[in-house]
Amino acid sequence: MLNRLWRVFHSTLAAFFGVQTHNNRQKDFQAGSPIPYIIMGIVLAIILVASLMFLVGQVLN
Repeated sequence: MLNRLWRVFHSTLAAFFGVQTHNNRQKDFQAGSPIPYIIMGIVLAIILVASLMFLVGQVLN
């Protein structure tokens, strides 16, 4: 379970920044359900926005 979670995190993060390899992308599409990748993408987007808001708030203070 932890290995699968790490793989989804790693793959989603790589795709998030546009550095996903062709082989890894093919493995992801063969994995079955896209739901874990969608959820991880939403979580990473929320973390990115929250960290940017925090950083801007710190700079402006």
